[in-house]
Amino acid sequence: MTIQPPGLPAAATLYVVATPIGNLSDLSPRACDTLKNCDLIAAEDTRHTGILLKHFQIDTPQLSLHEHNEGARALEIIARLREGKSVALVSDAGTPAISDPGFELVRAVAAAGFDIIAVPGPCAAIAALSIGALPTDRFCFEGFLPARGAARLARLKSLERETRTLVIYESPHRVRETLEDCVAAFGAARAAAAVREATKLHETTYRGSLQALWDTSRTDADFSRGEMVLLVGGAPQTESAEKDSEAKALLDKVLTALLAELPLKQAARLAAQITGARDNETYKRALQLK
Repeated sequence: MTIQPPGLPAAATLYVVATPIGNLSDLSPRACDTLKNCDLIAAEDTRHTGILLKHFQIDTPQLSLHEHNEGARALEIIARLREGKSVALVSDAGTPAISDPGFELVRAVAAAGFDIIAVPGPCAAIAALSIGALPTDRFCFEGFLPARGAARLARLKSLERETRTLVIYESPHRVRETLEDCVAAFGAARAAAAVREATKLHETTYRGSLQALWDTSRTDADFSRGEMVLLVGGAPQTESAEKDSEAKALLDKVLTALLAELPLKQAARLAAQITGARDNETYKRALQLK
């Protein structure tokens, strides 16, 4: 491992800079140096980032870049890069482009042929995984689920056979409903953890079954205060295999009945709607059965 001197940011380069998710002391010296010495900071919310910059006595100019203007801002930032400027991208907290704005900019800058350098640091998902006491060798990052109840439950049900640990971001006012949907989708006994206000003064980690966490959410007033990272243990391998087998048997049964009465494409389309199987998988199986 080597420690490089700070130096100045390279010209015509985009730096993707991770910022604290709560504790300002988590800003790395390299990130601080990059923000001080780059020509421009593209920030999700300039007012929010302004608090961070003021704390570290950084006076680099800012430009807003959020989900509603990212496409237009990307063109403007590429123009700055063509002038030889160095630009730092930051979100309100954590690592840009991870359930935050930034992906469109990074893709556009890459397509334009400019260098992109990561200045890594805090990420709520990784912080929660490291203390959640659930398997971390393989995990599935879901970010924010759909806000509407029916769509949220449907998304969760589509993950019921996922064997990797699920990582979900949730806002305080929806976390109770999301836990209720998790119980419905995965079962009350599935292992889970919830990390609230990570790195902040009132950081709290809850561990137990989904049922236990849901019960706590209804009795602990603090549970719904602050941003939450919810971790859900993956489905046991045997359980996943059994459900896959049952799903295949159901698909075959439905397809066989429909193929006896309908053309192949129509039968496959209806079978996918009835069973919830993927269209391409259903069509492939219909060809085999035909």
